[in-house]
Amino acid sequence: MSVLRILAVDTTTSSGSAALLEDRRLVGEIAGESGTTHSARLLGAVDRLLRAESLAIADIGAFAVAAGPGSFTGIRIGLSTVKALAFASGKPVVPVSSLRALALKLTLTGAPLACPVLDAKKGEVYAALFESAAGRLVELIPQGVYDPDEFFSRLPGGRAIAFIGAGSAVYRDRIPCPARETASFPARTLFIAHEVGLLGFEGFEEGKGVPAEGVEPLYFRRSQAEEKH
Repeated sequence: MSVLRILAVDTTTSSGSAALLEDRRLVGEIAGESGTTHSARLLGAVDRLLRAESLAIADIGAFAVAAGPGSFTGIRIGLSTVKALAFASGKPVVPVSSLRALALKLTLTGAPLACPVLDAKKGEVYAALFESAAGRLVELIPQGVYDPDEFFSRLPGGRAIAFIGAGSAVYRDRIPCPARETASFPARTLFIAHEVGLLGFEGFEEGKGVPAEGVEPLYFRRSQAEEKH
């Protein structure tokens, strides 16, 4: 039986990462913080991952990419890089939500309710609430861009909720009771290429892989450039 290798990439925030997985097993991951742009580092990270296993792009069976939400510039870098690699190799791409990947990072370690919150700037957050059920992530509060107070007001009281993401650090004091009383903030890194890869396998098996030209970003609001236009 042939091995399925997935190359996964996340550049949606400053915590960028790339990972190589074989049949859901993490083979290698390269992660780092970038205060400016991922463009100068991403291809180098991919090259090091492949060289470490004596592989070429032709040996990759599919790609997984965090398609958003997050930094508009970061999303474009990740998608354009993966689309180029997929186009050259003729392999499919599975777009993955960065919020879902962050939630998976928590539920894999036992959190029943996972709440990823990214700082969307302009006084808003990208957020959602997920529950782990039968090994799958179920949305209890839909992914979207929210006013922090409006989003936190929708959280269920009396249930333990684990938060992750820069937005949860920025706005944690605005989480109301009783949700605040059962909230936890696990010390986890924000590097999610591994989780993007795992969700990539899930999507690939469900037939959600698309050709390079069919990959679209996951935006919940217009970019600053679009708003000006």
